[in-house]
Amino acid sequence: MRSKNDSVRNRLLSRPVRDIKMKKGMRVSELISAMGDVGGFTAQHMVDGIDIMKRMREDKESFDFLSFPADIVSTGLRGALAGAVKYFDAIITTCGTLDHDIARAEGGKYTVGTFNVDDAMLHQHHIYRLGNIFMEDEEYGMPIERKFKEVMDELYSTKGHKTEYTPSEIAFEFGKRIKDEGSILRQAYLHNVKVYIPGIVDGAFGTQLTLFSQDHDFKLNLLKDEIELSNISFDNKRTGALMIGGGISKHHVIWWNQFKGGLDYAVYITTASQFDGSLSGARLTEAVSWGKVKEGARYTTIDGDATALLPIMFAAIDMV
Repeated sequence: MRSKNDSVRNRLLSRPVRDIKMKKGMRVSELISAMGDVGGFTAQHMVDGIDIMKRMREDKESFDFLSFPADIVSTGLRGALAGAVKYFDAIITTCGTLDHDIARAEGGKYTVGTFNVDDAMLHQHHIYRLGNIFMEDEEYGMPIERKFKEVMDELYSTKGHKTEYTPSEIAFEFGKRIKDEGSILRQAYLHNVKVYIPGIVDGAFGTQLTLFSQDHDFKLNLLKDEIELSNISFDNKRTGALMIGGGISKHHVIWWNQFKGGLDYAVYITTASQFDGSLSGARLTEAVSWGKVKEGARYTTIDGDATALLPIMFAAIDMV
C-alpha cells in the first residue's frame, strides 16, 4: 500500500521548479525555453499554452480555429492577429471586429487613452472610450458607413447579383475590397480563411445591414454558416483552437466541436472569473464535462490580458 502511495507522490513531485536564467540579448524563444518549469502561476500556463499551440500547428490533420471578441481589435493587437490569420483554418468572432477592422483600415484614428477619465466629459467632446482606447465618433461610425456603402453598392450594381449572403460571405467580400494589408479581414481573404460572425447584427456593421435591407432585396442567411461549422466538426478527425476571451465566439468553437467528441487541442485566454458561472469565466475543464473538449485533449486556460500575452506567445512560435 505504501509503495502505491509513494508512486503517486513521486508522480506529483516529478517536476521541480527551476529559476529563470536571464542574459543580455536573450531571444523570445530562449526566454520561453528558460521559463519551461518556472511554476510561475500565469507564466507557467502561458508556457504550457505555447507548447500546445506548437503541437497543434505540427499536427497537419488538425483543423484549427482562432476565436476572439472585438475589443482587442481596437488595440495594436489587431496587427498581431492579422499576421497570425494564415496559421489557422477558420476564425470565429463578433460583429465589432468588422467595425474596428474596417474603421481602422479606412483611416479611422484610434488613440491611447486612460481608464481613469470623466466619461461625461468625453461624451461632451464626442469621444468614445473602449477601455483605455479613445476614438472620436467620426473616426468610428463614418468610415464604417462609407466602406459599407461602397462595397454593397458595388455588389448590387452587378447584373444578376446575389440577394442572400451568409456572414462569412459578407466578410469575404469586404476582405476582398479592403486595401489595408494590416486588416484581419484582408488577411483572411488573402489566405482563404473563412471568418464566421454568428452575432453579426450586434454592432455598427449589423446596423448598416439592417438599414440596407429596408430598401434592397437583401437577406441574411445565418444558418448556412452554422451548417458549415457543423460539417467542419464531423469532417475533421482532429480539431484545435486558440480562444481569446469568451462570449459567443468562444462558445461557437466549443459548441460545434462537441459533436465530434470535443477539441483535441485547446488554449483559452481569459480575464474573467469562473465563480459567476459565466461561459467567459468557465475554465476548459468545465468544457470537458460537456464533451466540448476531449478528456485526453491537450488544453490549458491562461488567466491574463491577451494584449500582453499574445505577442509573446506568437513570437515564441514564429507565428508572425
